[in-house]
Amino acid sequence: MTRKIIILLCLCLTALAEISPASEEGIVYLVPIEGIIDGGLAAFVVRAIKEAQEAGADAVVFEVNTFGGRVDAAVVIRDAILNCPLKTIAFVNKRAISAGALISLATDQIVMAGGSSIGAATAVDMEGKKASEKVISYFRTEMRATAEKTGRPPKLAEAMVDEDVDIPDLCPKGKLLTLTTEEAIEHKMAEYTAETLDEVLALNELTGAIIVRIHVNWAEQIVRFLTHPMVSSLLITIGFLGLVFEVKTPGWGVGGTVGLVALALFFGSHYLVYLAEWWEPTLFILGAVLLLIEILYIPGFGMVGLLGLVLMTIAIFWSFLGRFPSAEDIEQTFVWVGLSFIATVALSILILRTMPRTAFWNRLILQREERVEEGFRSSPAEYEALVGASGVALTLLRPVGTGRFGKQRLNVVSDGEYIPKGTAIRIVRVEGNRIVVEQA
Repeated sequence: MTRKIIILLCLCLTALAEISPASEEGIVYLVPIEGIIDGGLAAFVVRAIKEAQEAGADAVVFEVNTFGGRVDAAVVIRDAILNCPLKTIAFVNKRAISAGALISLATDQIVMAGGSSIGAATAVDMEGKKASEKVISYFRTEMRATAEKTGRPPKLAEAMVDEDVDIPDLCPKGKLLTLTTEEAIEHKMAEYTAETLDEVLALNELTGAIIVRIHVNWAEQIVRFLTHPMVSSLLITIGFLGLVFEVKTPGWGVGGTVGLVALALFFGSHYLVYLAEWWEPTLFILGAVLLLIEILYIPGFGMVGLLGLVLMTIAIFWSFLGRFPSAEDIEQTFVWVGLSFIATVALSILILRTMPRTAFWNRLILQREERVEEGFRSSPAEYEALVGASGVALTLLRPVGTGRFGKQRLNVVSDGEYIPKGTAIRIVRVEGNRIVVEQA
């Protein structure tokens, strides 16, 4: 019996000895950076780095193969990598062009596959044209600062952005710097060359590590879809259409709900991909509140309503732009926002004219007319008795204002004309609680 117990203990110790080395091999998170770099990709990378930190990973490997993309998205990724306490490795497998070069420079180690390239990092606008000098100057500074932080040649990083930087025997003035794998290693922009992920792990003594591959989840795919300019413009149109119909119908219904959901999707998606900040939806809500105050409580339409419209437009417009917009980006944003507003006005007019004649609309409203001859009254009897009474305008009627009729002060509305303060007026008809006057 004792012999069996000893044998069993030996087997357990052997098993533990075999398991313990594996637990020391580590965990590596593999994050792909492929295709166009946009706000959705930035949100994905930030999420991946956070998960790696929470899991206590030994390293994060970014597999880079991109021609670049938005400057603001690349800066978000760059900041997340620089702030990551874990070891970060860029495995450039084919190319790290433009914004991809900035992301690669932010890592602790750059490993390039044979035949790959890194550089050509000048900033471009939405149409692929060279960005303004202001944007290029900023991006050049970002590249230089990143290279200094990670111990790589700052001048070479600048030469990838600005063709005015002259590097003899490597990149003459007038051309952007792009390095091959061999050139990058020779000039200390990259540390190693490797053909596979296993070789990258072997270079960092992580052979046999558990590899956790991170992929874009369905929520991030939806957010990237919602932030496409065309989809964003459609959301704005739906949002405003819903609010227009809500104003035209009593109570709160489907129109207002659909409108608010569309606007929430617009601002929420842009906030998640770092295109919008907290103040933009806040500004929009403030503008909407001012507009409602103007419509519900202030006669006519004046500065309060106009300010509300301006604030709402600024919030929407700025959410379309990134952190470093070029002149061309602003022009494109004007086009998308303008198309959205034009579509809203056109569809509102079309639907409001055609819907009252549809069977669906007839099911929403009462068909029976409540006639005075049948005993129905829409206005107080004392108001109806005032028809024909003369008085004076106490305020400017534009067309809503206040008039005095004998000892009574009444809220009145002119019959489509502006009537100056102090003008003699006469009540011509009463429509419910609406007292219509004209100049006497």
